[in-house]
Amino acid sequence: MTTATKEPKASKEFVKQSTLYQEFLAERQEILRHKWIESERLGYDIGFERALLDWIRKHRDAWRTNRRAQLAGQHPPVEARK
Repeated sequence: MTTATKEPKASKEFVKQSTLYQEFLAERQEILRHKWIESERLGYDIGFERALLDWIRKHRDAWRTNRRAQLAGQHPPVEARK
């Protein structure tokens, strides 16, 4: 295999391991959960876009605050690990 063939795979693995991508996946999971709950409540599929906009308006700030607090508890700051 050439280096050019290996780079895309390495890049994909880097992206999958990045904090930003992990946050995206966690947020997406919450939006899908919100979509399911609201669709069940209303009796029809509300669709991803509506669920996304509704979740952002109603839940995103609190979710992010809670997530940061949880992550801070799991991974102490660098100074605390010394």
